[in-house]
Amino acid sequence: MNPFENLSMGLGSLHLMQDAETRSISAENPTGEKGKGATAVPNVDDPDLPHCRHTAHLGPKWKTRPFLQAKAGETVTLMDVDGPGTIQHLWLVNGGWGTHGRSNVLRFYWDGEETPSVEVPVTEFFAVGHDLYADVTSIPVVVNKASALNCYWPMPFRKHCRVTLTNESEHDNGLIAYQITYALGSVPDSAACFHAQYRRQSGADANPIVIVDGVKGRGQYVGTFAAVSQTVDKWFGEGEIMFYMDGDDAYPTICGTGTEDYFLCSYGFPETHCNPYSGVPLRHNTSDASGNRATKWGLYRWHIPDPIHFKSDLKVT
Repeated sequence: MNPFENLSMGLGSLHLMQDAETRSISAENPTGEKGKGATAVPNVDDPDLPHCRHTAHLGPKWKTRPFLQAKAGETVTLMDVDGPGTIQHLWLVNGGWGTHGRSNVLRFYWDGEETPSVEVPVTEFFAVGHDLYADVTSIPVVVNKASALNCYWPMPFRKHCRVTLTNESEHDNGLIAYQITYALGSVPDSAACFHAQYRRQSGADANPIVIVDGVKGRGQYVGTFAAVSQTVDKWFGEGEIMFYMDGDDAYPTICGTGTEDYFLCSYGFPETHCNPYSGVPLRHNTSDASGNRATKWGLYRWHIPDPIHFKSDLKVT
């Protein structure tokens, strides 16, 4: 049996022993190597160890390097390891959340690629959006107070994995706490690499709004997150989701019946909620000086039990 055949499949395979080795990367063990955790030596004069002044008297292994810092414009590396393996869980506390978190961008590079397969702002990657906070409780993404960000999407890599966070804002980010848990072991030939793409468009300028395009080859579409800024006090949700796949031209193969229908709701979004595969975690109402209401929404739909399979190409609008 392939050692990774049942890995990351949840309760259904939790009782099955696997020929894999668990590793976990954090600021306390940046390489994830066996027996290399908490080896930083306390030094109150080291600017890269600002927290250790509180615990230096305890010696090694006591929060000497519990987090990273990212100055304005700086890129920090969260993970840089050889494979094969599979990321199983990512926990992140981003000090920029709520002020300039959308300017903090996550990038994942698989197997030596120069262009990242994942390139998404932190607030969108964790299904909230708008640089605001909301509780999220779903199967692959969980956000807990005050800003504990969790991702359970399985992400296999065969040769190498590199994960970075870039602070593209004009403000320093003084605290990046993280833990990336992964399993070392062979990856089956049928395993696909995880991809996520961020796009931003105005409905006033683009019709239809393109969610993803230019996807070539065989794959499975597994989810959508939309951060919608409603600028007028009118219903915005009559847009129909369309999946163009495997040579579709003028007309799609899959066509929905409305925005709220695609996100598994009906007659609008009457209240915020989170479910395992769909949710509306954020509804943030604001008003301008004239009293005109504007609303910011966060919407997610995960195609975990119903992935969209395609063989040659995909476009989603």
